Amino acid sequence: MENFVVSARKYRPATFASVVGQRHITSTLKNAIERGQLAHAYLFCGPRGVGKTTCARIFAKSINCLNSQGGEACNECESCRSFNEGRSLNVHELDAASNNSVDDIRNLIEQVRIIPQQGRYSVFVIDEVHMLSPAAFNAFLKTLEEPPTHAIFILATTEKHKIIPTILSRCQIYDFNRIKVEDGVEYLRYIANKEGVTADDEALNLIAHKADGGMRDALSMFDKAVSFCGNTLNYKDVAATLNVLDYDTYFSVTELLLSGNYIDTLIRFDEVLSRGFSPQVFISGLNAHMRDLLMAKGPAISLVEFTGTLVERYKAQATKCDEAFLFGAISLLTEADGKIRQSSNQRLLVELGLMKIAGLSQKKNEDVGFECFDTSFSLPDFVQPTPQQATTPTVAPKVEEQVQREVVAPRVETTPQSEVKIATPAPSVASTPAPATEATEVKKQTEQRRPATTLRTQTKRISLTNMLNSDGPINAKSAEEQSEKGEANGGIEIDPQCEERLTLARDKIVEYLLQHRPRIGSRFEESMTVEGNVVKIEVQSQELFAEIMQQKSDLQKLFSKLSGAKGYIDLEVIVNEQIKVARPITLEDRLQHLLARNERLSEMLEVLGLDAE
Repeated sequence: MENFVVSARKYRPATFASVVGQRHITSTLKNAIERGQLAHAYLFCGPRGVGKTTCARIFAKSINCLNSQGGEACNECESCRSFNEGRSLNVHELDAASNNSVDDIRNLIEQVRIIPQQGRYSVFVIDEVHMLSPAAFNAFLKTLEEPPTHAIFILATTEKHKIIPTILSRCQIYDFNRIKVEDGVEYLRYIANKEGVTADDEALNLIAHKADGGMRDALSMFDKAVSFCGNTLNYKDVAATLNVLDYDTYFSVTELLLSGNYIDTLIRFDEVLSRGFSPQVFISGLNAHMRDLLMAKGPAISLVEFTGTLVERYKAQATKCDEAFLFGAISLLTEADGKIRQSSNQRLLVELGLMKIAGLSQKKNEDVGFECFDTSFSLPDFVQPTPQQATTPTVAPKVEEQVQREVVAPRVETTPQSEVKIATPAPSVASTPAPATEATEVKKQTEQRRPATTLRTQTKRISLTNMLNSDGPINAKSAEEQSEKGEANGGIEIDPQCEERLTLARDKIVEYLLQHRPRIGSRFEESMTVEGNVVKIEVQSQELFAEIMQQKSDLQKLFSKLSGAKGYIDLEVIVNEQIKVARPITLEDRLQHLLARNERLSEMLEVLGLDAE
């Protein structure tokens, strides 16, 4: 029976061309050998299993090769044969993890002085060099900086940050990258063909993905899978062998979440737990799955580290997912993943996150806020109704019903800014007789106009187009007739009178907003202009630009209704960071607003001797 050799040793690269995923390193080293530009010290650093020690050995063999061609060793000369057979006296390997003292470095320095008996260079490969003690580093400094001409040092480490700067400054540093999934799959397929093993793409993808960029780890998993499955590797068996959640689980859970079926989602999550997987493994895997779906929706598909049929599956499911759903899901999963380690009930935390994600697919986008114009439309507490409005308050029908339910007593309450005041006639209150003076008469009139009840509501962000269409300055029926007429006659052409009509529509919107929402109206008046068939709006940041673009089609329809213009109307949003946010309305501005709405208020202020404060 032959001695079994693991694939990581059996298929260890022997030339620069066979090194996987480090082309930027191998090309540089080959050019340096070919041109004779060899440094006296090199530092190879990077994650585990990516080829640092392998490249160091290939480099040591190539620089001593007697018939080197293009920087590659010939593997035929005496120097190459002695190296391949493990009897070369020109290459010395030292494990710094077990030889990290000053005495070990002193012995190394003594060996450096010996001239090579065969070949041109004595190469010293020091692995895990970061394990050397500070004293050993200091003893090594002088020799590393000015070694004999025949000595070359190659240091390898996985933790470059632990090496002192005086060592780093004396070396040429080469950073090795994680091996990409597609490169790992290709090399695993090559080894499978060599070993006579049949493997599907999904199984090889799973091994390469689980290895997380380390080729040695991937080959170890490959050997384990072959031991379990035999000469045929299929996806299900490999997933069971490596104890990882298969992709089908995440695809099926995503389908359930998209349909809003949180009950079946929780049942599916329970099945995952019954298979022995922890909630943290499930939630981190689902988060990565959502991220890959988001990348698969556009040109960022290259960031999805899969090959073959898996990429097509991701593309197919990505077409069913809305970007808003994916963004929300990733945000919720990331938040839960950060809390799960400190949670006393990890299962409940994950279940709550899954229910929230299932609810995302049921939400509508009608409540998207027009945040760039500060459209948190809660009625400020300083806006008092006029005498005509005191008896018939203008509120929405739903609010009127809620007011009728909440009216309990004629008690006057102090209303915070986020409350909407509803004016209702206050009942007469018995009081002690007093001389009827002009001041008391004014007091009585103001008390009658005070609201007897308050309606506590939360400040809610409302779509600008919904607000203008619900109680805006246009007649909906006539506007629709104008829009239909314009579409019938104009097609995609531009109305010759488009600019005049759009300007009138713009003035209507500004006039309405100035009357009902003065702060927002003032911002529209300054930032919105009309040129031809284009309505231009200036904003102060990219975030506000995105907010407006979400309502672009609704705003175009609104301008079409208001203006009755025929043909195409465009909306252009410009980012101007010089725009300053409007300051809050001062007390004087509030007082002037109230005086404009109620002429008798000035008389009351004079009688009572009140000012703006």
